Amino acid sequence: MKNEIKNKKNLKGSALAYALIIMAIVLIILTSMLSYIVSQIKFSANRVEKEKALQIAEAGIYFYRWYLAHKTAGKSAQDVENFWQNENPLGVSSPYAQNFSDPEGGIIGEYEIEVQAPSAGSTVAIVKSTGWTNKEPQLKRTIQVRFRRPSWSEYAVLANDIMRFGENTEVFGKLHSNCGIRFDGLAHNIISSSVATYDDPDHSGGNEFGVHTHVDPSNGSVGNGFVEDEAPPSLLQDRPDVFEVGRQFPVPTVNFNGLVSDLNFLKSEAQSGNGIYYNNNKCDNKKNAGRHIVLNGTTMTVSIVTDYNNANYSIKKEDCFSNNVPIPQNGIVFVENNIWLEGTINGRRVTFVAANLVGGETASVYMGMDNLLYTNFDGTDVIGILAQEDIEIVKDSLDDLTIDAALLSQSGRVGRNYYTPFGCSSQSCEDHKGTITINGAMATFLRYGFAYTNGTGYSYRILNFDNNLLYYPPPYFPTGTDYYIDLWEEL
Repeated sequence: MKNEIKNKKNLKGSALAYALIIMAIVLIILTSMLSYIVSQIKFSANRVEKEKALQIAEAGIYFYRWYLAHKTAGKSAQDVENFWQNENPLGVSSPYAQNFSDPEGGIIGEYEIEVQAPSAGSTVAIVKSTGWTNKEPQLKRTIQVRFRRPSWSEYAVLANDIMRFGENTEVFGKLHSNCGIRFDGLAHNIISSSVATYDDPDHSGGNEFGVHTHVDPSNGSVGNGFVEDEAPPSLLQDRPDVFEVGRQFPVPTVNFNGLVSDLNFLKSEAQSGNGIYYNNNKCDNKKNAGRHIVLNGTTMTVSIVTDYNNANYSIKKEDCFSNNVPIPQNGIVFVENNIWLEGTINGRRVTFVAANLVGGETASVYMGMDNLLYTNFDGTDVIGILAQEDIEIVKDSLDDLTIDAALLSQSGRVGRNYYTPFGCSSQSCEDHKGTITINGAMATFLRYGFAYTNGTGYSYRILNFDNNLLYYPPPYFPTGTDYYIDLWEEL
């Protein structure tokens, strides 16, 4: 009997112990679950606040885009430079902070903007915006963007006239014309036109597509008659054998008219210490037809051309030589006359301008006597060439010619004349060249051409876009009229 009572007491004690253990386990589980739930609620709340902080930072970026639009949209290059240098733009000398309001909840946070202004001759600005909420000010998000005005050096070819690219033309880069384009070569990037259709002047027939080809898809041959498949009402074909990335038309035009004011600005910059200015004064009482500039790494030899053949642009006489002239780094060489340009640069970024703004004949740039080359292809070497009239390859140019530069003709064309004599009927008198390679960019007001339909001129044309020009165009090179965002990243 006593043993039974003792066993019952032991069982009650064991049950109590088990109950306490179970209660402790349940309590631990409940505490853990409660802690987890609380942490998740806090995490979710923080995530909401962090997302709000990002949106507030973005609001700072879009505020600055609005600010730039109101301060610089449609302004000349000179006005834009004056804004950055003299008008104390927000966020440059010190951070600019602004409250951010929710339309329904009042002020909920703040953003702070810091701006790295463009360097001399550039329009690229770096804007950093940091946002946070008043509820969790320690949870900050930062966005950095790059604002820039598009440069004229962003196309392998940009034109304001009807264009024809023949066989054996290969283009690596975007190609655009405000008028129609006939393309019979190979394009590795988008080709675009501002017209839907146009009448190709090189043959009779109706209107064809704004960007069209005469390459036969079945055998690759090229004809010169009207192509029904490349004209309305036919459906536009992809034609990857010619347009590897495609073709677009119609698209907005690019305005060449604003370049006149840019020429005046470039002249004033060269005269005010941001380069070298050469006037058109006579040389020892001899005629001044322009400057012959030979680049030699970091220096250049400059002479005055006193006589030249205006049929083939070869120099007959030159005088008044200046040797070892330093090439201005990130600057301008402005010649109030024609330029003959050749040579090699090393570690220099420079823009050459030929423009007569004091009256008289417009100025051109003549090239091809020798190559125009970079030593480095990482962006440290950049040449911009801006001609008031033509950028012309001379008759006695190299058989295989290379030009490393961004070329811009304001009112003329980039190209080479037809040099086969009248009445010539054999190859012995025809003007035949090998390959011309342009590594850079080209913008031409009038129709370009380095070859002709009878096979004369340069047999092969290779147009390579220099990607460094996209973000680092030549110093003071003309740009578009509006800022836009081309790089966005969260820091």
